[in-house]
Amino acid sequence: MPAALLRRVALCLAIAAPAVIVRLSGLEIPPLAVMLVFGAAIVASAFLLAWAAEAAQKDISGALAIAILAVIAVLPEYAVDLYYAFRSGTDPTYEQYAAANMTGSNRLLLGFGWPLVVIVALLVARKTAKAEGRPTLGYLPLPRGSRLEIGFLALLGLLAFVIPVLGQIPFAFGVLLVLVFVWYLWRSGQAESETEEELVGPARLIGDLPQKTRRATVIGLFVVAASLILASAEPFADALVESGSSLGIDSFFLVQWLAPLASEAPEFIIAAMFALRAPSSRCPQLIRRRPETGRRRPGVSVETDRF
Repeated sequence: MPAALLRRVALCLAIAAPAVIVRLSGLEIPPLAVMLVFGAAIVASAFLLAWAAEAAQKDISGALAIAILAVIAVLPEYAVDLYYAFRSGTDPTYEQYAAANMTGSNRLLLGFGWPLVVIVALLVARKTAKAEGRPTLGYLPLPRGSRLEIGFLALLGLLAFVIPVLGQIPFAFGVLLVLVFVWYLWRSGQAESETEEELVGPARLIGDLPQKTRRATVIGLFVVAASLILASAEPFADALVESGSSLGIDSFFLVQWLAPLASEAPEFIIAAMFALRAPSSRCPQLIRRRPETGRRRPGVSVETDRF
């Protein structure tokens, strides 16, 4: 395995190591330190997830790789909220925290997450256009290959209106949503990528490995990162409530804002990384026509150092 890749993976594991030590040893540290330790572990895991997901696109459909990445990346958000919901069964005071984390996560995703990705992609696209002497665009045209994702988002958006109409979330409705997502995974796996992904940074180092070694590395990174996130979710959730009391800050406020920010950090980091990549397959405005032939060729994408 390349030394450059080993150094990056080792750095991420070193950042997450204190969380593992605290969790396994049962060491008692102040709640504020718990938040920092386990929050750092979640962020470090996000980098491992990003590298593994991109490298996985050499062996499976790009859309399916992103879908699998999304499932793992949202584990901290789900784990924290499920923990609060589970605790509320024996301690009713935790009901407010379950609601706070859920509403805060959605608010952060729609109000900050999606706009962040669009803004980053626009900045990269404009920089690329100026470097090539082309006019800049004030919007991001979506490729035809995005119809699958947009279609499922539209479907689930319509289904979401069922919840306020019913005033509850029936168990059967939850099963339906899971089946829709499984359907999306299946459709993503059937989709064929129109262009070959060009990997950069650690993902390229993983992608250049022999097939068996590459697949083992990708699976290993997925498992390690997911394990770190799951191990960090519960202590982080408890530390939020305890820190609010010790610091004189409303615990509801911390759970509603700080918990979603930390738990969704992997999603934000990964999405921002993909936007910074801005390859021609994801940003159609980076593909231009050659006047002399009318043929399309990919524009120059801005590559950034990931870590």
